[in-house]
Amino acid sequence: MKKILFYALLTLTTSSAAPPNIVFILADDLGITDIGAYARHFNKTTPEELFFETPHLDQLVADGIAFSQSYSNQLCSPTRAAILTGRIASRLGVTTATPNTKTYFNQNQKPPADYSPHDVISHTDPIKGKRPWINATSNTSIDPALPTWPKVIATHDCAFLGKWHLGGHGVPELMPAAHGFQELAFFDAGGSPYFNWQKQWNQTKPIFPTMPGKYRVGQSGAPTQQDYLTDDLSARAVNYLKARKDQSKPFVLYYCPFAVHTPFQAPKPEEKRFTDKKQRGHLGRNNATYAAMLKHLDDSIGAIRKTLEETGLSKNTILIFTSDNGGVTYTDPAATTNFPFKGGKAMLYEGGIRVPTIVCQPGHFEGGKWSNAVIDCTDFLPTVAELTGNPLPPDLDGRSMVPLLKDPTSPGPGRTLIWHYPFNVQVIHPNNGQPLSPHSGIRVGDHKLIWDWHGKLELYNIPADPTESNDLSGANPELTNQLHAQLKQWLTKNIAPRYFPRRDETVSPAQATSPFPFKDLR
Repeated sequence: MKKILFYALLTLTTSSAAPPNIVFILADDLGITDIGAYARHFNKTTPEELFFETPHLDQLVADGIAFSQSYSNQLCSPTRAAILTGRIASRLGVTTATPNTKTYFNQNQKPPADYSPHDVISHTDPIKGKRPWINATSNTSIDPALPTWPKVIATHDCAFLGKWHLGGHGVPELMPAAHGFQELAFFDAGGSPYFNWQKQWNQTKPIFPTMPGKYRVGQSGAPTQQDYLTDDLSARAVNYLKARKDQSKPFVLYYCPFAVHTPFQAPKPEEKRFTDKKQRGHLGRNNATYAAMLKHLDDSIGAIRKTLEETGLSKNTILIFTSDNGGVTYTDPAATTNFPFKGGKAMLYEGGIRVPTIVCQPGHFEGGKWSNAVIDCTDFLPTVAELTGNPLPPDLDGRSMVPLLKDPTSPGPGRTLIWHYPFNVQVIHPNNGQPLSPHSGIRVGDHKLIWDWHGKLELYNIPADPTESNDLSGANPELTNQLHAQLKQWLTKNIAPRYFPRRDETVSPAQATSPFPFKDLR
């Protein structure tokens, strides 16, 4: 009997000592209250009222730890850079998400001194009127020499699946494999068609004929017999997990489905079911195609969790789910609303940067718990490093979430978060009906300051006013100026000058077509 107990104890000790596998899922443009469990948490609504259907994500919340104050950047590429490096993206020069834009590299031009060859030459939106600020540039890549996930989690095999959008628009030396990932299937772009995508993913002819070297924008992989992109990527994730069942080395599956990014495309039967659904219009949500796209994303989560259970991998696999930015409110029809939060993608209001984050490993972390601690997209790298027993690289901005996973009721340490978006954007500001101006932001403790570079400062106490209805800048000018000075000091110290907007000295305050009476707060 003693021998049996000894071997049982030895087995438990060995299994507990084995580093966990990681399945990291990064949704695209998913609003925080698009998930039913989050909608119920923030809006006190009932399941019967909801238009969107997310039963698998709801179950993930029930089984895991859900974070209510998890922050991303306002656009996808900066968030993806921050997650992969553990660093604030603007430090790397990744300040926006560009389409197939001209860079110094793909135009075969020598970049100015101190510029990256993968900086964009010019990135503008078609905005009418004169703007006192000229857009900054942005890096379209992250340097493979940086310690990204495969290098940091050196104990694990690391596989990448889905959306990349950090590869300089088709530069082979900047793709997932250059960072150490096994490439299952991927595409280096902001969005993808959901039907007949393969030809585009496999394209080898460069968009710009001036681009030196080879062009490689992605690979679609061997056929899975799935006609819809989300289902195809889901099948690839499942196949990868099944193949890992009997392999001794632990793994990381870094899965980035394109859902629910535009274009709005979904299989017609499901689209029609949501078109006819009686709850359509609840919380202002009317987009049946988007609802169907979300359902396919949710089904993917269900398929992955089912596979983990069937293969026995669930016992030692941590599943992390999050989104790269808030939901899109500027399309016609709007994708979603982010209600009760203000704004959406491209904005520094909570609707643009507060995202769902769920961490789940039943039997290890207590399930069904909510954490109100402030976390950030830079935190994922140090978190998975600690969970897998790997040392941290230097010079990180993120912090490990492991203490919060062990005690979700902990308020967590005080945080200072930074955002920087140095562009004029045709997305309409929710307060003034004008295109967005260059803006930056800082959250210190409970307070968040948003600095519109045209001269407007807004201050909010986020726990007391999460809907950002009460601007405190007038009532508390001392704190407003203190946070503004702290933000400018950080930006000046950490960001290269080319990633700042530049004053157009030919535009006077009287000429400026700007959302606010123009005054220079530099």
